[in-house]
Amino acid sequence: MSSAMIETTYREAVREAIRDALRRDPRVFLMGEDVGRYGGCYAVTKGLWDEFGPERIRDAPLSESGFTGAGIGAALGGMRPIVEIMTVNFSLLALDQIVNNAATLRHMSGGQVSVPLVIRMATGAGKQLAAQHSHSLENWYVAIPGIKVVAPATLEDARGMLWSALEDPDPVVIFEHVMLYNRSGPLAADAGPVPLAGAAIRRPGSDISLISYGGSLYKTLDAAEALAGEGIEAEVIDLRSLRPLDDATLMASVARTHRALIVDEGWRTGSLAGEISARIMEQAFWDLDAPVGRVCTAEVPIPYPKHLEDAALPQVPTIVAAARAILGRE
Repeated sequence: MSSAMIETTYREAVREAIRDALRRDPRVFLMGEDVGRYGGCYAVTKGLWDEFGPERIRDAPLSESGFTGAGIGAALGGMRPIVEIMTVNFSLLALDQIVNNAATLRHMSGGQVSVPLVIRMATGAGKQLAAQHSHSLENWYVAIPGIKVVAPATLEDARGMLWSALEDPDPVVIFEHVMLYNRSGPLAADAGPVPLAGAAIRRPGSDISLISYGGSLYKTLDAAEALAGEGIEAEVIDLRSLRPLDDATLMASVARTHRALIVDEGWRTGSLAGEISARIMEQAFWDLDAPVGRVCTAEVPIPYPKHLEDAALPQVPTIVAAARAILGRE
C-alpha cells in the first residue's frame, strides 16, 4: 500500500528532516547564525528552538570559522552536528576549517578519527541579495577530496539526503538553492533516506542530454518542454550528487543522445560544467556528434537590480538557444 502524500514546500521538507533527525538521534544538534529564536534566515528552522531548546538548536556568534570549528570538534567527540552557514559566500570564512580540518583529519590520522559533520548552506541567486549573498560556489567544494557534496533539487532529496548525510562517517556539504525554498509539491508522509550518490534522469529523451542540478534543474526542465514543442526530445539529468559525480549515468545518456549541454549557475571559468565537459570528452568522445555545450552565469559579481540579475543567470531562452545551436537548428 502506497504512503499517504502531503502537500509541502522545500523549506518544510528540510525542516522536517532536521526535526526527524533531532527526534531520532540524541547526538544530533543544529548550530548556526539566527537558527534559534529567529527561526533561520530563510525560515527553515522556524519553531525548532521552541520544540528542542537552546541545547540542540544553538544560535552561534557571527563567526563562521568559529562555529564550523566547534562543529568539527563536536563531530570528533561523537556528536552528529548540523552546521548551518547562512549563505555560501559566508562559507569562505570557514574554508580553513572545512578544507584543512574536516576534509583531512581521517587521512591525517591514518583512519583513527572521522568527522561526521553535516554543513548546510544556501546558495545561488534570484532574490536580489547582491554580490555578497548570491554566488554559486559549489565547484570550490567539489574540488576537495575528503568531503561529499550534494545539491538536492526535489522535495524527496531535500527530505532524504540530510538523513543519509547524518549517517555518513565523513563530512557532507549540502547546498540548498535559495529559489527552491518556496517550491511546493506532494511528498510521501513517510519519506525516508535518499542516497548521497547517483544522478537521476528527470526526463527521458533521445536528441540531447541536458545536465544540471539544484536551482537550475527546473529551468532546464522548462527548456526541455519548450524544445519538445519544436520536436526536440531532450533528456534531463539531475546530478544530485556533485562529489562524487555519477559518471556512469552521464556517459550512458550521452551514448543515447550523442549531444550534451551542461547548465550550471556557477561562472564558466573553472566551473563544475567544465569538469563535467572534460569527463565526457575523456570517457565518451566517440559517442559525441557535436561539441559539449555550457550555459553558465555571466562572469560578473551577481548584480542587485532584478533585470541585471536575470540577465546574468542561466535562463530558459538561453538554454533553449544553446540546445538548438548544438543540434544545428539556430
